[in-house]
Amino acid sequence: MSLPMPFGLKIAIINRAFRKCLDEKASGLGLTSVQLRVLGSVSRLEENGVEEIHQNDLEKLEHVTHPAMTEILRKLQSKGFVNCVSSASDRRYKKITCTEMSKGMHRLISTHDGEVFDELTRGFDCEKKSN
Repeated sequence: MSLPMPFGLKIAIINRAFRKCLDEKASGLGLTSVQLRVLGSVSRLEENGVEEIHQNDLEKLEHVTHPAMTEILRKLQSKGFVNCVSSASDRRYKKITCTEMSKGMHRLISTHDGEVFDELTRGFDCEKKSN
């Protein structure tokens, strides 16, 4: 006897598949999906005119602890994707900026997200069906 799969389990499976695909795309850039997400946030904030992006802003935005974000930014800086310097307005904060090679990265990430979504939903019927 075959029981229908619970809806929540279906969502969990899709989420895992989405993350796996994004991890594969991020690894092509030498990054983890978390590093790519943070880099995308910095890129998007810069393009939207935010003058100073601080580490604590990214921590809140990405729901990441201070030590974890410190490590993410350290790795992004060592790979040449971001610059971290003391803020001119408040020396207690790090000002985070994209390097030339990572400016506009959020557009690439958006494209990757769309590709993964299209791949995972290929063959889905858009019409709502009743059970």
